[in-house]
Amino acid sequence: MREHLYWGTQMEQIDREDQVSMTIDDDEILDPGSETDEVNSSNGSDRDGFGQVFTGNGMVSLGEGSKEHGLIKKSFLMGMGLIAKDTNVVAIHKNLNSGFTRQARFESFRVFSKAVAQKCGGDANVKYAWYGGSREEISGIVSHGFSQCGRPASDHSHGVGVQLFPAKFSIDGALSSVADENGVRHMLLCRVILGKPEVVHQGSKQSHPSSKEFDSGVDNVLAPRRYIIWHTFMNSHVLPEFIISFKAPFLKESQRQQANNAFKKPTSPWMSFPTLISILSKFLYPSKMDLITKCYQDFRANKIKRPALIQRVRNIAGDKLLAAVIKSYRNKARTT
Repeated sequence: MREHLYWGTQMEQIDREDQVSMTIDDDEILDPGSETDEVNSSNGSDRDGFGQVFTGNGMVSLGEGSKEHGLIKKSFLMGMGLIAKDTNVVAIHKNLNSGFTRQARFESFRVFSKAVAQKCGGDANVKYAWYGGSREEISGIVSHGFSQCGRPASDHSHGVGVQLFPAKFSIDGALSSVADENGVRHMLLCRVILGKPEVVHQGSKQSHPSSKEFDSGVDNVLAPRRYIIWHTFMNSHVLPEFIISFKAPFLKESQRQQANNAFKKPTSPWMSFPTLISILSKFLYPSKMDLITKCYQDFRANKIKRPALIQRVRNIAGDKLLAAVIKSYRNKARTT
């Protein structure tokens, strides 16, 4: 979904976002080395039968009283924003990476994490991320890995590769999930190796890093809402760890709104907020840029409303500078 900042005479309008989320610091949910403190070997209260698919596929059901179940459920609901109160977590399954093939994928992830860390000065930039799909697709990924190699990107995708969503934006992963015959949706919670990401714009057909400097893609370096793992790395840089199954009756309306907004075009002059931030960074001290970035992140997380964001940016940057930046940007756009 494209985010645009509209500036009229009073600079009072910002394009409405359909997804809202609360943030999770550093996109971290669990200590990667944590152990499962309670699991259910059976499908328990799985009345819909999907648990048999996952437990039969080498997964184990986390008990509702376990620490991992509580942390994942809490962070998932935080990222669901306004529809969290009407969202019901049905089950959470964990991948124990048992069996030769899964152990090999786990070892591959560990080796590549170390390699990317060495390349990037000691930090592989490993994050948690969501991936939504159908029950069959999720089960297949756990069993055999991702198989999207060569699949063309849609006009709304960011390059060709596996596209995942930061831990604090579970709503975005949920929007890409598919309800089964019982109305239950399923998402993977994965660890991903980002290394040094580069910006990949919406509609791009890029399918590999633009240079050896980069390892992955993001839609926005300052406030990423989408991670892109290239198909050559999709089964070495992504490690599925959990499946969360849930019911979200109001998600269909959000999906319809997302589809409608995908075809909406601005009717007034606009510039993307990341572009504005990039230009302002040439004129403002880093301390002020940190404040502006924080305001934008608060807006995306639905912590502040549009008028508050507009007013704060105006107070920090000043109307004179904003007017000059916007005028220059518009004039440049007209001549290109």
